[in-house]
Amino acid sequence: MLQSNAFQFKNEIPWQDLGNGIYRQVFGYDDKVMLVKVKFDKGAIGVEHEHYHSQVTYVDSGVFEMTIGTEKKIIQKGDGYYVSPHVRHGIVCLEPGMLIDVFSPYREDFI
Repeated sequence: MLQSNAFQFKNEIPWQDLGNGIYRQVFGYDDKVMLVKVKFDKGAIGVEHEHYHSQVTYVDSGVFEMTIGTEKKIIQKGDGYYVSPHVRHGIVCLEPGMLIDVFSPYREDFI
């Protein structure tokens, strides 16, 4: 069975530079679920996309303009959102911040 180590330590997980001011750390996962931290510089854009995974996200810090389908909202620290499978979504970072993403099933393209 595919899975991460039981413990993950932030200082031992390399940040993946995705370009354009976006960085990712992949934390715990198995074939059913995955936790990912995503850091954004001000002005960074997570271009609109869709995937077959369910996604739940918590805003750990920062301010973002989030689009899910045709709905657009300003979200900030303490807020969250849910994206159903195959729904287009994207984000613009208004103030530097961090998102905590949970995907089900895991994002095989992140491994």
